[in-house]
Amino acid sequence: MKLHKESKGTITVATILFAIIATVSIYFLEMYSLLVIMPILVIYGLVFWFFRVPERNILDHVENVIAPVDGKVVMIKEVDETEFIKGKAIQVSIFMSPLNVHICRYPVSGNVIYKKYHPGKYLVAWHEKSSTENERTTVAVETKTNHKVVFRQIAGYVARRIVFYCNEGDAAKAGHEFGFIKFGSRMDVFLPLDTEIVCKIGDITKGGIDVIAKLKK
Repeated sequence: MKLHKESKGTITVATILFAIIATVSIYFLEMYSLLVIMPILVIYGLVFWFFRVPERNILDHVENVIAPVDGKVVMIKEVDETEFIKGKAIQVSIFMSPLNVHICRYPVSGNVIYKKYHPGKYLVAWHEKSSTENERTTVAVETKTNHKVVFRQIAGYVARRIVFYCNEGDAAKAGHEFGFIKFGSRMDVFLPLDTEIVCKIGDITKGGIDVIAKLKK
């Protein structure tokens, strides 16, 4: 199983802790050591599962807006996007549980024209205010169809580390990685009002694969 580069520190710490707990349990608890070791081993396995990098066949897209993460669509509504668009937009929000793949992918192809990191709170990720009050990053891409699409990584109550690797001027390619969120959170995508939304609340998305909307040509 291929692991994400962000896993290195976490897995190193987890390995050391597991080795210490296993050694102490075997030495002091003897016949009861498995009762301690097995739950820890399950947690250790979940850490590997969290940082997995699945192989996916990423296609080229122009008008299609691709799901940026694995998760569940929890919001589709018209909102005021005040940071970059400074006007009305359609917001599509996808919530990630700790069991989802947490690679963050570009939802559209084009050029990165804006990026910013915001420190903030750690409200539960499905809370509507988390989009503007939580720790978050905002990225804007001007697409090949001359639309401006904004997307936002949002830290949650559990997820307290978000990273993004893109810079202004970078080429964005729909479905390809631009960042990572550790241990559950949310991604918001802000689209032009005339965008055709093809997903619905409750849909389960696969990042880099599923089409969630189509931009007007």
